[in-house]
Amino acid sequence: MQIIHGLLDWWHQQSWIELIGVLTGFICVYLAAINNIWNWPVAIVSVIIYIYVFYNYQLYADMGLQIYFLITSIYGWYYWSRNAELDVKMPVVLISRQQIIISIAIIAVVTPLLGFTLISLSPILHYKPAAYPYLDSFCTTCSLIAQVYLTRKILENWLIWIFVDIIYVGVYIAKHLQPTAILYAAYIPIALLGYLDWRKEYKKQQLLQ
Repeated sequence: MQIIHGLLDWWHQQSWIELIGVLTGFICVYLAAINNIWNWPVAIVSVIIYIYVFYNYQLYADMGLQIYFLITSIYGWYYWSRNAELDVKMPVVLISRQQIIISIAIIAVVTPLLGFTLISLSPILHYKPAAYPYLDSFCTTCSLIAQVYLTRKILENWLIWIFVDIIYVGVYIAKHLQPTAILYAAYIPIALLGYLDWRKEYKKQQLLQ
């Protein structure tokens, strides 16, 4: 009974807006993993919620990332739907060597720059200091790249998401965002499912060529 009461107390302490963000976030990632275009409108709802949540918990790089996700979700919805009228799915493609090099360079440059910016702007703009500015910036930069690859249907986007989600689980536990930590833990097997499913689709494409 104590376990049940403890769980009920924990449940009542959670923010309903965060729980809605968790639910819509889970649905949109699952839909993306199974290559369903409806992941994008659901993602739009989820990221709007998390802009508010991350602002309240001083995860400013993550908040900015959600704004970026909002823009790319609109673009992804458009990009994936361009061939929908013809009933043709956008093909899955592999990452190129050039894209790998560019991605590493972006992470190496943007991570310290964004982390330093978050620290420097805090006293100037009079907002609470950013939590884990450099780690948050690293995850944010990796997520920016992964999101671009997701919109362009690059297979390896899922591998980046798996790596980033593992780090985010620890960050959100430390910030007492337990439902969000659970969500990101659930993202890991879904991302693996997405990678395996997209790889299977890619192999089918190769056979048809």
